[in-house]
Amino acid sequence: MLASSIRNCFLKFFENNGHKIIESSSVVPSNDPTLLFTNSGMVQFKNVFVGLEARLHNCAATAQKCIRAGGKHNDLDQVGFTARHHTFFEMLGNFSFGDYFKEDAINFAWTFLTKELEIPKSKLLVTVFHTDEEAKAIWRKFAGDILIIPISTNDKLWSRGEVGPCGPCTEIFYDHGGEIPGGMPGTTGADGDRYMEIWNIVFMQFDQKENGEKIPLQKQSIDTGIGLERLTSLMQGFNDNYQIDLFRNIIGEIKSISKTNHEDTYPSYKVIADHIRSISFLIADGVTPSNEGRGYVLRRILRRAMRHGNLISIKTPFLYDLSSILIDVMKDAYPELERARDVIASIIHLEEENFLYTLEGGLKILKNDIKNIAAGGILSGDQAFKLYDTYGFPLDLTQDILKAEKISVDTDGFEKALRKQRNKTKWTGSGDEKEDAIWLDLKAKLNATDFVGYETDEFESSILAIVQNGKENASLLEGKAFLITKSTPFYAECGGQSGDIGFIGAESGLFKVMNTQKMCDTIIVHEGELVSGSFRISDMVKLKIDSERRQKIRANHTATHLLQAALRHTLGNHVAQRGSFLDENRLRLDFSHHSSISLADLLKVEKMINNWIVQNLPVICRVMPKNEAITSGALALFGEKYGDYVRTVCVGTSCGEKVSFELCGGTHAFSTGTIGMFKILSESSIGSGIRRIEAITGIKVLDYFNDMEQSMHELSEKLKCGKTEVLLKVSELLTSLKQKNQEITKNKQKQAIEKIQNIQKSGICVCYLVVSDYSFEELRLLNDAVRSKNSSGIVIIAAQNADKSLLIVGVSQDLQKQYDATQILKIGLTFLGGKGGGNPSFAQGSGVGDMAKIKTAMERMLSCIA
Repeated sequence: MLASSIRNCFLKFFENNGHKIIESSSVVPSNDPTLLFTNSGMVQFKNVFVGLEARLHNCAATAQKCIRAGGKHNDLDQVGFTARHHTFFEMLGNFSFGDYFKEDAINFAWTFLTKELEIPKSKLLVTVFHTDEEAKAIWRKFAGDILIIPISTNDKLWSRGEVGPCGPCTEIFYDHGGEIPGGMPGTTGADGDRYMEIWNIVFMQFDQKENGEKIPLQKQSIDTGIGLERLTSLMQGFNDNYQIDLFRNIIGEIKSISKTNHEDTYPSYKVIADHIRSISFLIADGVTPSNEGRGYVLRRILRRAMRHGNLISIKTPFLYDLSSILIDVMKDAYPELERARDVIASIIHLEEENFLYTLEGGLKILKNDIKNIAAGGILSGDQAFKLYDTYGFPLDLTQDILKAEKISVDTDGFEKALRKQRNKTKWTGSGDEKEDAIWLDLKAKLNATDFVGYETDEFESSILAIVQNGKENASLLEGKAFLITKSTPFYAECGGQSGDIGFIGAESGLFKVMNTQKMCDTIIVHEGELVSGSFRISDMVKLKIDSERRQKIRANHTATHLLQAALRHTLGNHVAQRGSFLDENRLRLDFSHHSSISLADLLKVEKMINNWIVQNLPVICRVMPKNEAITSGALALFGEKYGDYVRTVCVGTSCGEKVSFELCGGTHAFSTGTIGMFKILSESSIGSGIRRIEAITGIKVLDYFNDMEQSMHELSEKLKCGKTEVLLKVSELLTSLKQKNQEITKNKQKQAIEKIQNIQKSGICVCYLVVSDYSFEELRLLNDAVRSKNSSGIVIIAAQNADKSLLIVGVSQDLQKQYDATQILKIGLTFLGGKGGGNPSFAQGSGVGDMAKIKTAMERMLSCIA
């Protein structure tokens, strides 16, 4: 059976047994700030298990994409060295939310394995928590004389993290046979490969708190996990996950690229094949390489894969091409990969180019270090930090390389050096705030708020809840509060669009809405302050948004869509939205692209958008099935989870061509003509492979040009020329200024050269000088001038400036075997408390010190020349 057939068979089996099939959630958890990545199937159901969220279905089944590369569950270091560890894997799972418990869960597992997949019963054995007599009895009922191993260790009390749902578990193992080494579960040899865990059933009975206390759950539930890769290896007759069909084409391509096919290169094949899966899924779900949080883990995985490529003689970027093979293998199960194909390749390629440039240099440094360290020795923390800071080697990459040499790293010293600079690796949370209990309670009690703002700017509805100071109130008599109504025309801040403002009024009072937010994905909350009177629950009120502001927001939101469309037309389909913000004043789009955008391309984008605006194209919004929308070409946000039905926004031409077609729940202009005008204000980088454009529309563009016109008018008056002559006049002034600066520099150099002191030390000509108010550039020019008159010798020049002192050292080529400019500089900087660098020919640095310290530094540098 192919992996895809096993996946489908599993889901169909549980669907036929009353389970709702739920799509995999993102690998980035949306409901748990304590988790770096989604590491199991139950993560998206966490709030259901602890009773904070209700679902329409009490039984569910999923095929969940998981990543274990950080936190409690971190398999990164094991990948490549075992047959079964992965950073990315698929976890099949069936779940009961207070419906069935132990008996049905065990029965489902046994039936699927022995009847659906026809696995011989004699090849299976199970473990149970040693005190769980109920589970033992159920296994005897369904599996007869199956081997049951009671285990007392804490790993049989399962949890998905430090806090949250947990409980005892029972596991099903497959016996690969006596020819494969390994002891039974619970024995000292259990780490071998003979017995493979294929199914874990967790009997969710408790909610574990931060203090370690276990509180009984309101409903006893079931959480199961089945590794698809493990189950597939069993069904395909392998004892190695990396031999199954999911990896076959990927590893085949790695062999082809590297032109290798040796047993000793197999660990690198496994690392690269595993890592390209994590890399591609992380990027598809919105993670981009960075120096902190999830982005840093992605960068570590990328660089580990690149290093293993280097080990098998791949010296050029290759992972970006390999991602295409992975996408072809898995796009049917996870269509988000296909939608992100160009973006994934673009981001990987940029990272490869950046790191491969420094990889060779870092490896040379490390190889030299290894020569000086005996087996069992330790690499200093400072040196590990240098590899990290200068060459981009994550600590675990350095450790991975040294592991083969049986050398460890002084991690305490590394952490100390890292803290001096800044902590780049510490995970402090996802950035997603936990939902306050009050909103979870209200979600359980109230229906989803009915948003009517697409059709109208004002609406009458009833107040369902009043929240003040974190508590529900029956009335609002004064101060700030949150109002929840049955229906509302107020758009809640979402998808980059700012929330509406306006008023909620009735005969009893007036409430000013200063922001609108959505809580728990379903409740629209009006945040504001009571202006007059009072309100009570069940009051009928009139809700009216600020229509003028909304109109500007509509224009900016549609313009943001047009901006992404124009960028894709101009730069390519790898451009994809990575973030946005818009309000009534301006819009901002963050998008994937590997380099700065030329002025010519920015002007082309601007012109394209303004042409669409002038054409007054219709903007059509409609709800349609998600799969139909995606198939029709609608763009979706990476990492965003959508329901079965989605709202689409289409900007089209009169001949039916789609200028822009996206999934979007925001409010939009009814036609492009109402946008008025479009103007880009800035384009910049906000991270590796991510660019940002800020722009304005409508009357703001006119204000912008009026301001520019006023500035041009004032400039032309100061320059005493017409507006059309300003550029020429400024060019003339700059040319004149450059000439005068050159004359000043020339005179400074002439005066300095006249003051240079020359001494002979052991037959070596040493020229030295202390000056004031010199830049590094001026010092370099002075060094060049002195060396042009002395073909052999050493030049040392110091400059005292108001903010810092500067030093440069130059050594002629014939003396570099005896003297190194960086070493001479280092002696001087010792007295100035500074830092610098260079090469044996030329070095420069800066520090802090008065003239006396500078002269002392000069004397010490001169004294080192024997």
